[in-house]
Amino acid sequence: MEEKLKQQASDCIKVVLFGPESTGKTTLSGQLARYYNSVWVPEYAREYLQNKWNNERKTCEPKDLLPIAIGQMKLENELSLKTDSVLICDTDLLETKVYSEAYYQGVCDPVLDKYAQENIYDLYFLTYIDTPWEADDLRDKPDERVRMFNAFEDALKRYNKPYVLLKGGKKERLEKAVFHINKLLNK
Repeated sequence: MEEKLKQQASDCIKVVLFGPESTGKTTLSGQLARYYNSVWVPEYAREYLQNKWNNERKTCEPKDLLPIAIGQMKLENELSLKTDSVLICDTDLLETKVYSEAYYQGVCDPVLDKYAQENIYDLYFLTYIDTPWEADDLRDKPDERVRMFNAFEDALKRYNKPYVLLKGGKKERLEKAVFHINKLLNK
C-alpha cells in the first residue's frame, strides 16, 4: 500500500491549491491549467465521496481516507507524465491529513501521515476564505471556515512547506499565482 501513496519522479514543477472547502481551488486549478496549456489533477475525494453520497447517502468516514489518498496519488502520478512544464494539483495528501485530523479528533492514519509529509511540491497556494460559500452535497462546515483555514496554514508552517497566500477575486488570484509559477519556471 505504501508504494501507492509515494510520489513518482517527474520533470515538471508541481504546485498545489490548498485550503478549506469552497475557497476557489478547483476554479483556479482549471484557470492555471488553461493559462499554461498544461494539465491539472482534480480532487479525487470529490468524485469518491459524491459517488458514496449518491449510492449510500453516507458522508466521509475514516475508512475512506486511505482509498481517497491512493486515488489522489494515482491521478497525480499518471498526470505528471503528461507535462514537462507545470502540474496543477487541486489538492494533495497533506490536505487529506488536515481534514482527517480536523474531522476525526486529531487522528490520521500513520501511512497517510508519512506520505503527506514526504511528498514534495514546489509551491502551495493557500486559498483564503474571502470567497462566497457555495453549498453542495459534500460541503458541511460553513461556520468553521476560520478554524479550517487556520488548520491548513498551521500544517504548511509545521511541515515547512513553501506557500503563497491567495486572496481576492478570481483575477487577482490568477495573476498572483501566475507570477509565482513564472518565477519557478524561470529558475
